Amino acid sequence: MKKTWIVLLLLFLFVPIAAIAQDAPEASSGGFLDTLDAVFTQLVDAMAVVLFFDMFGVPLIVVWLIGGAIFFTIRMGFINFRAFKHAIYVVRGHYDDPDESGEVTHFQALAAALSATVGLGNIAGVAIAVSVGGPGAMLWMTIAGLFGMTSKFVECTLAQKYRMILPNGHIAGGPMYYLSRGLAERGMRPFGKILAGVFAVLCIGAAFGGGNMFQANQSYVAVSGVIEGLPNWIYGIAIATLVALVIIGGIRRIGTVAGALVPSMCMIYVLASLWILLINLPEIPGAFAKIFVEAFSPQAIEGGFIGVLVQGIRRSVFSNEAGIGSAAIAHAAARTDEPVREGIVALLEPFIDTVVICNMTALVVIITGEYANTTTAPGVETTSAAFGTAIDWFPFILALAVFLFAFSTMISWSYYGERAWTYLFGESTTIVYRGVFVACVFLGAVVNLGAVLDFADMMLLSMAFPNMLGGFILADKVRADLDNYMGRLESGQMPIYK
Repeated sequence: MKKTWIVLLLLFLFVPIAAIAQDAPEASSGGFLDTLDAVFTQLVDAMAVVLFFDMFGVPLIVVWLIGGAIFFTIRMGFINFRAFKHAIYVVRGHYDDPDESGEVTHFQALAAALSATVGLGNIAGVAIAVSVGGPGAMLWMTIAGLFGMTSKFVECTLAQKYRMILPNGHIAGGPMYYLSRGLAERGMRPFGKILAGVFAVLCIGAAFGGGNMFQANQSYVAVSGVIEGLPNWIYGIAIATLVALVIIGGIRRIGTVAGALVPSMCMIYVLASLWILLINLPEIPGAFAKIFVEAFSPQAIEGGFIGVLVQGIRRSVFSNEAGIGSAAIAHAAARTDEPVREGIVALLEPFIDTVVICNMTALVVIITGEYANTTTAPGVETTSAAFGTAIDWFPFILALAVFLFAFSTMISWSYYGERAWTYLFGESTTIVYRGVFVACVFLGAVVNLGAVLDFADMMLLSMAFPNMLGGFILADKVRADLDNYMGRLESGQMPIYK
């Protein structure tokens, strides 16, 4: 079975390259890297035809993710709002039983998952949404984030419910396992195996690309902007070494590091945002008014209402990864015997990522007016310019934030990819995966293969298809477990430890 998946993975990655390379001879004159980029450009175009297939003016992937989030929210009785207060108590450790099975605490699992989602999407992605779609995009981004809370609840509950505890004490969990084991309970074992294998292959590709090389590449750009003359190879070696030191320790060390990094980097960024908002306090009501008005009567985008709606929803799902299934891998390792409890913890992620941090960025770029500045490229430059209007030295803070965001994303995605790799090839081969992952960190810092990274991002989005499909099929099981859990909670049957 392992050999079969190895062959399929190689075919998936390299046969299309060989076939398309025959159609891109003009790129060969530029060398191997140019040829590789040209090949992946065509692969990206092919995947985009499916992912961004136009359904009534809205891309298929956006319909799939937001439609699923709305379905889950209704099916679970708006658990994203009902259980919000309880989620806070769980994260604070009130229900942490030291005798329960798992490798990390609820808080560490939340931090590990957040460290993979809170990142460049919050800094650059929001600025792009507001610059391209106008201020109104933020309303739809926020609404999508609120619905996405339930997608996270469902996938992380399933990850706990169908996880496996290996003989060495490590946890094996995530979409690979609830797709294969959960669908087997429904009498769909072959279909579940196929979906699980496809998800694992996509997850490995996303881990090497968007969760690794892209982060290394963009963090070097930010850091070199404040440390002039910094060679990319020195930066690559340094960050690869740091990543190696963390991921060799597995999820326990990743959870510990993420538990320290995530609050720190969020605090740095949020404090800077609050400072901008405080010195522009009289402008905040006007900014909110602009957001609401342009959400329904946009001025800055072609396509009118549908255009601004798509921009907001698209950036939301790209930022918080709700429905992608990646966070479920981290939450599967949490110490608990209550799957629903971990799902309730997970629903906080889109709220923190999108509703809080993304809105901070949006308000800053709207209040300062930088979103309409055509002299800066939409993205991190817009955010930097917005903060720079009040904080001259903000580029240094932004560089630090980008570095921390990128580093934490890499260590968390290393774990996601490793669990997918283990599912396909076994625990004994993880050293191979970790070696390749660390090598990709270095490569990401020294090369710039835009299409290769775009391809990896496409693989990340594609993870939503098998993951959400499994969630739809198993939704009734999640609702039954949820009703049982909430009944025991409301009747006072659950012990509180502190």
